[in-house]
Amino acid sequence: MTTNSEYMKIEKARRRNDRIRTVVTYVLLGFWALIVLFPFYWMLLTSVKSYSAYNGEYIPQFFTTSPTMENYTEAFTAVPLARYFTNTIIFTLSTTAIMLAVIVLAAFAFARLKFAGRDMTFGMFLSLMMIPNELVIITNFVTITNWGMRNTFWGLILPSVTSIFYIYLLKENFEQIPDELYKAAKVDGTSDFKYLWKVMIPICSPTIVTITILKIIECWNSYVWPRLITDKQEYFLVSNGIQTIRESGFGRENIPAMMAAVVVISIPLIILFLIFHKKIMAGVSRGGTKG
Repeated sequence: MTTNSEYMKIEKARRRNDRIRTVVTYVLLGFWALIVLFPFYWMLLTSVKSYSAYNGEYIPQFFTTSPTMENYTEAFTAVPLARYFTNTIIFTLSTTAIMLAVIVLAAFAFARLKFAGRDMTFGMFLSLMMIPNELVIITNFVTITNWGMRNTFWGLILPSVTSIFYIYLLKENFEQIPDELYKAAKVDGTSDFKYLWKVMIPICSPTIVTITILKIIECWNSYVWPRLITDKQEYFLVSNGIQTIRESGFGRENIPAMMAAVVVISIPLIILFLIFHKKIMAGVSRGGTKG
């Protein structure tokens, strides 16, 4: 039989082990955070170093005593960075809005409507996810070129207005809503569209918000397709702009100004993720839960 003193010793040992485990966990997480965040710190640090100070460093310095904002001014004056920003905002917002309309209606049809060949059609859609992106890009390039949409916003937007994965994710969420709600709504004379708008979308709003944020990030970082379908600066996105800056003499010679441009382009996504990271995690975990 365990005495009080023995019980207290066991309890103290357990608490000590818990504290050690907690300390080790936080140390490892802190070390990993340093590894992940260091490139961002180095990018920000380089962007506030003067051109002469950066070139005069034989050994890289991890801090600067004379930060400057001249690099940010030069990043906007040496290249049309403001135009790249505007183009990216137009492309991102338009693509995301059209995609949401497409995937919400498609997910609702596959989740709630009864029609011949529904499961087979959805299975065929899922099979498209196994096709390499390179093959899809080639097909899209030929189609957009034949339609005369190269160097247009529609040529940038149209190939990105749907996603099989997002349709699947939203369909799984719609199917978690009890059928009794749909049947009760139909008895009350509610149309399918009204039921979708008033019931299903509000219930599944965390997943829809997650999809919206992920799509915005995807569009903002899009590089291959915009690089392929546009060769005029008036349609360049920020990803194309950064590559153009890097390939030009400005980007190769003035590294601090180049880093300043990268910081400016990265800030919107960082702020977006910091604000909505909880909703992203909630939406993803909801999409992976069935029942």
